[in-house]
Amino acid sequence: MISSSQTETGAATQDETAVDLPWNVVVHNDPINLMSYVTMVFQKVFGYPKEKAEAHMLEVHEKGRSIVWSGAREHAEHYVQTLHGYLLLATMERGQ
Repeated sequence: MISSSQTETGAATQDETAVDLPWNVVVHNDPINLMSYVTMVFQKVFGYPKEKAEAHMLEVHEKGRSIVWSGAREHAEHYVQTLHGYLLLATMERGQ
Protein backbone atom coordinates (compact mmCIF):
# COMPACT_ATOMS: atom_id res chain seq x y z
CA MET A 1 0.00 0.00 0.00
CA ILE A 2 1.31 3.44 -0.93
CA SER A 3 0.64 6.29 1.43
CA SER A 4 -0.21 9.78 0.21
CA SER A 5 3.17 11.05 1.42
CA GLN A 6 4.94 8.42 -0.71
CA THR A 7 2.83 9.39 -3.70
CA GLU A 8 3.60 13.09 -3.19
CA THR A 9 7.32 12.35 -2.81
CA GLY A 10 7.30 10.27 -5.97
CA ALA A 11 5.49 13.00 -7.87
CA ALA A 12 7.91 15.63 -6.59
CA THR A 13 10.87 13.53 -7.72
CA GLN A 14 9.33 13.08 -11.16
CA ASP A 15 8.66 16.83 -11.42
CA GLU A 16 12.23 17.66 -10.39
CA THR A 17 13.56 15.20 -12.96
CA ALA A 18 11.33 16.64 -15.69
CA VAL A 19 12.46 20.19 -14.84
CA ASP A 20 16.07 19.01 -14.84
CA LEU A 21 15.86 17.90 -18.48
CA PRO A 22 17.54 18.10 -20.86
CA TRP A 23 21.28 18.20 -20.40
CA ASN A 24 23.38 18.41 -23.55
CA VAL A 25 26.65 16.60 -24.15
CA VAL A 26 28.84 18.89 -26.24
CA VAL A 27 31.98 17.81 -28.06
CA HIS A 28 34.44 20.60 -28.85
CA ASN A 29 36.98 20.81 -31.64
CA ASP A 30 40.57 19.96 -30.88
CA PRO A 31 43.68 19.96 -33.07
CA ILE A 32 44.76 16.47 -32.02
CA ASN A 33 42.20 13.83 -32.98
CA LEU A 34 41.68 12.67 -36.55
CA MET A 35 38.21 13.11 -38.01
CA SER A 36 37.98 9.36 -38.68
CA TYR A 37 38.79 8.68 -35.03
CA VAL A 38 36.09 11.09 -33.78
CA THR A 39 33.56 9.46 -36.12
CA MET A 40 34.50 6.01 -34.77
CA VAL A 41 34.11 7.20 -31.16
CA PHE A 42 30.63 8.58 -31.84
CA GLN A 43 29.64 5.28 -33.42
CA LYS A 44 31.03 3.25 -30.53
CA VAL A 45 29.82 5.41 -27.63
CA PHE A 46 26.38 6.43 -28.91
CA GLY A 47 25.70 3.61 -31.36
CA TYR A 48 25.23 6.13 -34.16
CA PRO A 49 25.25 4.95 -37.77
CA LYS A 50 28.29 6.14 -39.71
CA GLU A 51 26.35 8.92 -41.48
CA LYS A 52 25.09 10.47 -38.23
CA ALA A 53 28.50 10.13 -36.56
CA GLU A 54 30.14 11.84 -39.54
CA ALA A 55 27.57 14.66 -39.47
CA HIS A 56 28.38 15.38 -35.81
CA MET A 57 32.11 15.12 -36.49
CA LEU A 58 31.82 17.64 -39.34
CA GLU A 59 29.81 19.99 -37.14
CA VAL A 60 32.57 19.82 -34.52
CA HIS A 61 35.20 20.43 -37.19
CA GLU A 62 33.41 23.28 -38.96
CA LYS A 63 31.56 25.02 -36.12
CA GLY A 64 33.86 24.15 -33.22
CA ARG A 65 31.26 22.14 -31.30
CA SER A 66 28.35 19.77 -31.65
CA ILE A 67 25.60 18.70 -29.27
CA VAL A 68 25.95 14.94 -29.67
CA TRP A 69 23.37 13.83 -27.10
CA SER A 70 20.62 15.27 -24.86
CA GLY A 71 18.85 13.77 -21.89
CA ALA A 72 19.05 13.11 -18.16
CA ARG A 73 21.93 14.62 -16.22
CA GLU A 74 23.34 11.32 -14.92
CA HIS A 75 23.51 9.90 -18.43
CA ALA A 76 25.12 13.11 -19.71
CA GLU A 77 27.78 12.92 -16.98
CA HIS A 78 28.47 9.31 -17.94
CA TYR A 79 28.85 10.20 -21.62
CA VAL A 80 31.19 13.10 -20.86
CA GLN A 81 33.40 10.82 -18.77
CA THR A 82 33.33 8.15 -21.47
CA LEU A 83 34.31 10.68 -24.16
CA HIS A 84 37.15 11.93 -21.95
CA GLY A 85 38.35 8.32 -21.82
CA TYR A 86 38.68 8.51 -25.61
CA LEU A 87 40.59 11.81 -25.20
CA LEU A 88 37.85 13.95 -26.73
CA LEU A 89 37.11 17.39 -25.32
CA ALA A 90 33.54 17.09 -24.06
CA THR A 91 31.41 19.11 -21.68
CA MET A 92 27.79 19.17 -20.61
CA GLU A 93 25.45 22.11 -20.47
CA ARG A 94 21.89 22.76 -19.49
CA GLY A 95 19.51 22.38 -22.42
CA GLN A 96 17.06 25.09 -23.32
